[in-house]
Amino acid sequence: MLTITKPEENRVDIDLSGKISADEMAKGLDDLLEQSQDVNKGKMLYSITSFAFPDLGAIAVEMARLPKLFGLLGRFDRCAVLSDAAWLRTAAEIEGALIPGFDIKAFDLTERDAAEAWLKTGMA
Repeated sequence: MLTITKPEENRVDIDLSGKISADEMAKGLDDLLEQSQDVNKGKMLYSITSFAFPDLGAIAVEMARLPKLFGLLGRFDRCAVLSDAAWLRTAAEIEGALIPGFDIKAFDLTERDAAEAWLKTGMA
């Protein structure tokens, strides 16, 4: 399941759980691109639970949208990643160190309040 919501004007939430099919990936990424169009200096809350690698069709869908997804990064300046997998939290923070102007901080699923605080203030 991949669900995109926009709880605030400059915030987009992504909920990812389980294995994603090509159709789910296409709809989710299209929703993300659409809901992020008017975001400026945005915040993102990315929740990942029970992660399973997507199938090849879903990866192909993502690859086809990569140029638009890279353009989307400039609309956001902070992303909190909530995950039940330590390796995903580590990977997210490494990714954040590699992308200039885009801060990523990872939190355990039990730390949602700290993630929300960090999105608002930059301090957890």
